[in-house]
Amino acid sequence: MPIKNTENGYKSYNQQAQQRLKFILSARQLDFSVEEIKEILLVADNGSTACPLVREIVEHRLAETEKKFNDALALRNVLRNAIDDWKSKPDKSPTGDMLCHLIQGGNDE
Repeated sequence: MPIKNTENGYKSYNQQAQQRLKFILSARQLDFSVEEIKEILLVADNGSTACPLVREIVEHRLAETEKKFNDALALRNVLRNAIDDWKSKPDKSPTGDMLCHLIQGGNDE
């Protein structure tokens, strides 16, 4: 726990608290949720190693990230194809049907 300096109002943290804060900040930068961080700290505070839990969270986060990445690539391809299609049209602008096709996922050829 921090100790408050009465002269300047600053909080002073011991080394263990500093390490804990650094871990929390690092975990947040890696997009760990507050709940995940809390769970990791509880495991560590009980004297157990949190490594298996952290590994499980990271594996889950990687799977989520890869799915989002692949979804983004698929969307990029749809958008590129739509732009290429529009450029080939005489007036080079999308029609209402083309927009509907794009919004519906491009499945109605």
